This record gives sequence, structure tokens and C-alpha cells, in this order.
Amino acid sequence: MRSLKCLENSRCAYWSSMLLVLLMGSGLSSVKAEESQAVVLMYHHFGVDKYPSTNIRLTQFDAHLDYLAQAGYQVWPLAKVVDYVRGQKPFPGRVVAITMDDAYRSVFDEAYPRLRKRGWPFTVFVATDGVDRHFQAYMSWQQMREMQQYGANFENHSATHDYLIRRQKDETAAQWRQRMQDDIGRAQQRIKAELGRAPTFFAYPYGEYNEALAGLVNEMGLVALGQQSGPVGLGADLRALPRFPMAERFAALPDFKQKLQSLAFPITAVQPWEPVVTVKEAPQMGIVLAASDAQLDRLSCFVSGQGAVAVRWIDRNRRHFVVQAPAALPRGRSRYNCTAPSSRPGRYFWFSHLWIVP
Repeated sequence: MRSLKCLENSRCAYWSSMLLVLLMGSGLSSVKAEESQAVVLMYHHFGVDKYPSTNIRLTQFDAHLDYLAQAGYQVWPLAKVVDYVRGQKPFPGRVVAITMDDAYRSVFDEAYPRLRKRGWPFTVFVATDGVDRHFQAYMSWQQMREMQQYGANFENHSATHDYLIRRQKDETAAQWRQRMQDDIGRAQQRIKAELGRAPTFFAYPYGEYNEALAGLVNEMGLVALGQQSGPVGLGADLRALPRFPMAERFAALPDFKQKLQSLAFPITAVQPWEPVVTVKEAPQMGIVLAASDAQLDRLSCFVSGQGAVAVRWIDRNRRHFVVQAPAALPRGRSRYNCTAPSSRPGRYFWFSHLWIVP
């Protein structure tokens, strides 16, 4: 990893090499912004009030589905969205994919009947140990087999649903890697054995990943999804695709509409990409953007729990800026979120970067 000092020098060799990506990928600039991304939604519980941080009220979910239909959104399978990203193929306007994490029973009881009635596909990420142990909160394999006949797709969410990036006491890097490979591989095997196909997608439990885990998931041939917010753009990193978490606090219809209309920043470089913070001070994030209609004079960035923070331009002509929280981040997960209005009224570019303080 390059030092943060490198970010202060616009002529740094590292950033010069990253800017070559801009030239190589300049074809994306010809794609209209409204056709350069899809939105992936993430849900957990449906109508389970005792889990407000991960629950969506049924009235809220019904309002979401009604709005998607009324506003003319196309609900695509997640695999189709990723195929377009891989091929850098422009999306038609208003494309959304629906995902759920953990395979909770309320998916079968509440979400599935609503989505089946509309004929909409959706993806469920399964934490297989909870299913195999017949935990009351989880669906059964038989219920999943029924759902599979009506547009549901089931993918890997690990076997244990553990905090995967954390090493056990006295565990070496090699031992940790083998344990992760066994955990993810066991879930692959169980889903294939019960549902007839091996997953091609992986959702990080709790949205937590680091470069080592992301690299392993990639080596296993899986496209990975996080829980950092933002639309999925044509240049999205398949090691950690963004999704918009939908829970009670963030699921009001006006907020939902705004997220659906978000635009993906055309990012050519992020430094550092590694989310785990290894220093006491707040991390400094550097971004290089490709050309777009984003109004960069109105670029705003925010830090979890700290509010708006200053944006410092390193090279305005090359759209290279840095952001750093004024205070150290707390233990756990935090995010830097950056937005800028488009030239089109009511549309905003949106990017979120995850940080994890062990």
C-alpha cells in the first residue's frame, strides 16, 4: 500500500499510473449517466419489529414495491445486473435488483408472497449453518426450494455468519485463510447439495471485508457484495459491490426515491481501498474521478458520526481530491460518503467507502 504522503503529490508515480485507467476506460464517458448504473437494494427482516436496525416494516416494504411498479422500474435478477457491469453494457433507465441477507423466515412469510405476486426476481444470501441447525428465525431448505421455482435465487453468505476478517487467538495468516476457505466452501457445498446449483455471488457478513478476504473470495470465483451504500456503476469493483441497506430508519419513501435516482460516480482510483484502519488517526481517502456531469464545485463528503468534512483538491483538472475525518474513527464500522449533484435536477452522484477499526 502506498503511503498517505503520496496523496499530497499530484505527480506521484502511483497516481500517474492510476490516471492511465481513466484514459483506458474513457469509453464510459459516452454512456449517459442515467444508463450507467443500477441500484441494488438489501433487506434482512420483514415485519419483525424487535430488530429495528435490520427490519423493514411491512407498510414500508409495500410502499417500496408499489413505487417501483408505478414509477416503471425494471426489477432484474442480480446476475443480469452483474453481466451488464462486466460487459460495460449500458443499462436501460430505472433498473433495480432486490437482495436479502441471512435467509430469515420472514423472507418466506412476508417478502416472497409479495414478490411472487408481481413476478419479480430476487436474491437471498444464505448463512447455511443457521438453516442446517433449524434455527427458528431461519427458513428451511424446503421453503427455499419452493421459492426457487418462482424467481428466487440463493447465494453464499458464509456458513457461520461470523466476523470473517477477524483472526482467532494465535491464528496465523495462513490458518485464517484456510479457515475462511473452509467456511465459504462449506456454504457453497450445502447450497449446491440442497438447491442444485453452486452460488456465484457472496455477501460479506455484516458487510465487513478486507483486501485479503476480498482476494480470497475473488479467487474462489465469486462476485462479492458489501453493505456500503451507492448504486452499482459500469466500472464497479466486483470484489465489493455496493448496496443500499433498507431498514426502518432509512426506508421512508422520500429517502427510497432518492436512492433509486442516485448516480454512480465514475471512479478511476481509490487510495487506500483496504477498509481496515491500522493507524490511530483517521484515514485519509484519495479519489480520482473520470469526467461526468457531476457539479464538483458542490461536492460534499460526510463521515459517520462526524457530519460534513472538508474536501481538499489535489488536482482539480484531473478531478483528484482527498478527504479525512477530523477525529479518529470509533471502533467498528464507519463510512465516508461523498455526493455531488448532477446537472439533471434531483439527481445526485453517490459513493461510500467502508472503514473498519478493529
